[in-house]
Amino acid sequence: MVLGPLRRGPADPTFRTTPDGSIWRASRTPDGPGTIRLALRDGRAEAEAWGPGAEWLLGHLPELLGDTDEPDRFAPRHRLIAESARRRPGLRLTRTGLVLESLIPSILEQKVTTDEAYRAWRLLVRKYGEPAPGPAPAGLYVMPDPRTWALIPSWEWHRAGVDAQRSSTVLRAVRVARRLEEAVALDPEAAAARLHLVPGIGPWTSAETLQRAMGAPDLVSVGDYHLPGIVGYALAGDRTADDAAMLELLAPYAGQRHRATRLILLSGRTPPRRAPRMTPGNIGAL
Repeated sequence: MVLGPLRRGPADPTFRTTPDGSIWRASRTPDGPGTIRLALRDGRAEAEAWGPGAEWLLGHLPELLGDTDEPDRFAPRHRLIAESARRRPGLRLTRTGLVLESLIPSILEQKVTTDEAYRAWRLLVRKYGEPAPGPAPAGLYVMPDPRTWALIPSWEWHRAGVDAQRSSTVLRAVRVARRLEEAVALDPEAAAARLHLVPGIGPWTSAETLQRAMGAPDLVSVGDYHLPGIVGYALAGDRTADDAAMLELLAPYAGQRHRATRLILLSGRTPPRRAPRMTPGNIGAL
């Protein structure tokens, strides 16, 4: 539940849940690639890590599990949110401390279906990433380093279904990777401003990134295709709510608006579907 937002689809090559209940993650840390295995035993989290980034991953484990989060500062003001919070007393917001590993898949998710974005992430990481170090499950990969992302040929982006606008945004981001990674040391507003200096990264992408990298409790994914309608329906029965209406409904949760939206999403209360799903594109077939 805490680490759920880090998984980009059921076949994410950087994230795996094994039958014994363990969670495996492969990350590219400042010290290099690393693999971490997490398991819950008798109410306690146990972890092992491998690779050059092992020590970094273990050192940041408390933050990853939400130890620096402050859920007690949240005061539900709607019955649905209060009930959702009551059912999930252990919910905390994760903080990975890593920007690029959340930024790149968020860029890939811009203006396409989640299935298209997950497929692109899966194909590119498997082809250009590296096998996760240690006794990791087969098929677990560390995402490419910035230089490798920058060297991916245009036709490979095309085959993965990524248009020129999104691939160009990734290329601009990896050129300033070090400066973007430094953003986690800033406050969320300043961190978002730094990400916005890269053309193609706007409020939605920065929010999706920093919610994971920083555990930012107030950053709302403004510009999301579905979220305003979900929040509007859950809190006011208004499935046609736009961003402005959503922000107005979330105003009582200032400082904790992301946490509020997370609890709404976890409640499962979404407006009934009235239209067919958005048809996925197929750029690679063009």
